[in-house]
Amino acid sequence: MYVSWGFRPVCLSCNIDCLTPAFAPGTGTPVSGGLSSDRALQIIRGLSCVNIVGMDVVEVAPAYDHAEVTSLAAATLALEMLYLKASQM
Repeated sequence: MYVSWGFRPVCLSCNIDCLTPAFAPGTGTPVSGGLSSDRALQIIRGLSCVNIVGMDVVEVAPAYDHAEVTSLAAATLALEMLYLKASQM
């Protein structure tokens, strides 16, 4: 079913805790059973009909991110959000 959000402004916020710790260990509150990075990217890509006016990625804790895996995942999600916004212009 296709849902159109029309022109209602939406702020898209991605809490890095939504990813399972295997993909984002560097967060203050890791929760097992979360999404994979690929699944999170699929969800973001599926928001093409949403009028995004703001976006962010939160809860990355560099002190716990020894291999910079979480930082890379957060940057990739943020970049995908920017791609989504650019495609709407």
